[in-house]
Amino acid sequence: GRTVTTLHGRLDLKDLSGVYDRWPEYPLVSISHNQRKDLPNANWTATVHHGLPGDLLKPAARTDKPRDYLAFLGRISPEKRPDRAIEIAKRTGIKLRIAAKIDAVDEAYFRDQIAPMMEGAPVEFIGEISDQRKSEFLSGAMAVLFPVDWPEPFGLVMIEAMACGTPVIAWPCGSVREVIDNGVTGILVNSIDEAVEAVAEARTLNRAKIRQVFERRFSSEVMARSYLHLYARLLRQTREPKAVLKTA
Repeated sequence: GRTVTTLHGRLDLKDLSGVYDRWPEYPLVSISHNQRKDLPNANWTATVHHGLPGDLLKPAARTDKPRDYLAFLGRISPEKRPDRAIEIAKRTGIKLRIAAKIDAVDEAYFRDQIAPMMEGAPVEFIGEISDQRKSEFLSGAMAVLFPVDWPEPFGLVMIEAMACGTPVIAWPCGSVREVIDNGVTGILVNSIDEAVEAVAEARTLNRAKIRQVFERRFSSEVMARSYLHLYARLLRQTREPKAVLKTA
């Protein structure tokens, strides 16, 4: 049968290239162009960025509440660098609200490294939140911090923020340059100093425009259309050789 497989994780893992070298006939889809760099010889057929339903997360209706905090959403783990987010909060004096889960493998990291940093800092840890709460959490932030330090395959948090019209301050690791339009949907930074300066700039970005970019680039409809085009192309490729044989 005909198949196509989307790879979702990091691809710089030991022995992975050997696996895909052994089965080169199976077509693969990457979720960012950057994700491919560690498997350059794999049978890549397309890159399809993730998408979200347009009504899953929206800019929350606001009254006169100030956007007076920075947001961190995701996992508490070393590669997501919550320590950088906490340092930015300390340096700016702006409250950081952390909505994140702690997997069992990261409990020691949280206890030994992150929890001590939070003491006396302007940080509120609110734990894991549901999709229903994300719109209000993200919309209420002046910016979302995405200070990752690993080859991010995609980074759903960035488009969740964009769906809510909230700018993202991010380190350009992995897919980040493909997802964030610098100066439009967020600010790309390379240091804590740059991130601190970016907070003021992020507040000037047009939040309606950020939502528009989300709808144009990262809706589930855009993602589905990309897959349909890919399926049609792969079907044409498998039919054409048979047609040649019949006429020969």
